[in-house]
Amino acid sequence: MTSARELARICKVLSVDTRVRIIQLLKKQPLCVCALSARLGITAGAVSQHLRILRDAGLVTDEKRGYYTHYRLNDKSLSRWKDITERFLETEPAGAGRSLPDGRQRRKSCAKKRKAVAGTRKTSKAGPKTARPSRSKNVTAT
Repeated sequence: MTSARELARICKVLSVDTRVRIIQLLKKQPLCVCALSARLGITAGAVSQHLRILRDAGLVTDEKRGYYTHYRLNDKSLSRWKDITERFLETEPAGAGRSLPDGRQRRKSCAKKRKAVAGTRKTSKAGPKTARPSRSKNVTAT
């Protein structure tokens, strides 16, 4: 089972459209910052910041080629993220998970709890609230 923290991290990294576009470009071929910048129409500094986040998340790896650093997708991480999101988005058939191991049907617990809470509520008969005493400091002259 995937932790909620890990799933939230994936969603956070992919929540910026520029990062998604970078991933789409890197799926085709490894690119340097200048090439990504030209294709995305944003500054090289902005591309670098997005690549740093993708690299910290393990989704992108860098490779030095002469003066330039080319970035490529980490296929292992990408397939892992795909599996995690697919498992999260899977839907169970209606009624799945409602039966107990011995075959009995599980009751709806929310409605049961609501009825129990409604029966235990008591009305307050304390009467009107009284004013609180003032907390100001009384200074006496000597």
